[in-house]
Amino acid sequence: MTDSLEITPASGPVRGSIRPPGSKSITNRALICAALADGESTLTGALDSEDTGVMIDSLRRLGIAVDVSNAGQTLRVTGCGGKIAATSADLSIANSGTSVRFLTALAALGHGRFRLDGAPRMRQRPIADLLEGLAQLGVNLNSELGNGCPPVVVHAAGLPGGRANIRGEVSSQFLSGLLMAAPYAQKPVELAVEGELVSQPYVRLTLAVMRSFGVDVTDGNLRHFHVPPAHYHGQNYAIEPDASAASYFFAAAAIAGGEVTVEGLSKQSLQGDVAFVDCLKEMGCHVSGQWSVASGQENITISGPPAGKSLRGIIVNMNAISDTVQTLAAVALFADGPTTITGVGHIRHKETDRIGNLAAELRKFGATVDELPDGLRIVPVAKPQAARVATYKDHRMAMSLALVGLRLPGVIIENPKCVEKTYPHYFEDLQKVVGA
Repeated sequence: MTDSLEITPASGPVRGSIRPPGSKSITNRALICAALADGESTLTGALDSEDTGVMIDSLRRLGIAVDVSNAGQTLRVTGCGGKIAATSADLSIANSGTSVRFLTALAALGHGRFRLDGAPRMRQRPIADLLEGLAQLGVNLNSELGNGCPPVVVHAAGLPGGRANIRGEVSSQFLSGLLMAAPYAQKPVELAVEGELVSQPYVRLTLAVMRSFGVDVTDGNLRHFHVPPAHYHGQNYAIEPDASAASYFFAAAAIAGGEVTVEGLSKQSLQGDVAFVDCLKEMGCHVSGQWSVASGQENITISGPPAGKSLRGIIVNMNAISDTVQTLAAVALFADGPTTITGVGHIRHKETDRIGNLAAELRKFGATVDELPDGLRIVPVAKPQAARVATYKDHRMAMSLALVGLRLPGVIIENPKCVEKTYPHYFEDLQKVVGA
């Protein structure tokens, strides 16, 4: 792939059907549970990407066998029964937030020294709340640079357990990492959430994956968790298509008009990001679901506004679906009236500052964008202008803002290769739906 990519506008309303790759969030959670389980697990429909690749590589470095087949979509994992074989390992996790947070907690179950490091941006991403939570549970570990960010060094001697308070306002992944490791603590684990818990659907997703592998957690309405000692059991586990990735194709229908069906995903999905379709419905799109006899699964279809109607600007709290903020921002450029997004202050700490840097790129199209303490307000212009979009090595910046080019000529995406983090074939799949 070249250093930049000019997006070809859709020649008319889009019409197509697509099945995005497997959910990154589910794949990495299932890998952790399968790695710790008794016996062998087979994960089907898995995501093959940079984020899942670094997770698999790290598990192997910890002594856990992972066999990859079917173009990365089938993973056979030989569980370690909660006993980490390696006594030392250096884990390179690139810029994968789920990997560094989940693996830090998993490494605490071992016995030895484990170091986790990543890309330069990863060294700016906070992990202090997770380190504090693990320390309260009796783990000896530290931020190597003393700044509450990776590199992280874990001097593991098993996970003693007990009670820990953990802040919830920066990332739900800290809590998810603790929850998945907690069944293998030496005594029961009690986790209490302090403050607002962001991205709550992802914690529910964690609990659902744990349940599928045989461990039930008392969740206290997502404020207080009790995890008794238990073991996961090997499973044959099917992974849903990625709902965050699906948002781009739903948005394509909203921006370019027409109709797009995402296969294998329903409103009853384990993934909270499927609720993105509710935002589009409020903006004037039509949402429908149908059962496919061929696949035996439900699909979701989005149709753009009917003839003579325009998209409407909305006010929406996206705390629960924050990975789709950039997607909605792209749609907002073509709405009548402003769109205000709130509840997402924590996304400044993602792969890039997804408030400040997103605002900067949207302004290139001529929009007026105000940064808010917990979001942004986007005021579109009648005639957006062409722009060259910086992606900041953020896969979601590239995938979301490429959608603007379906309707506006002259949109160029810098460093399109960054989509390999979660969706290596994104631009090819987008072209299939557009029919260019």
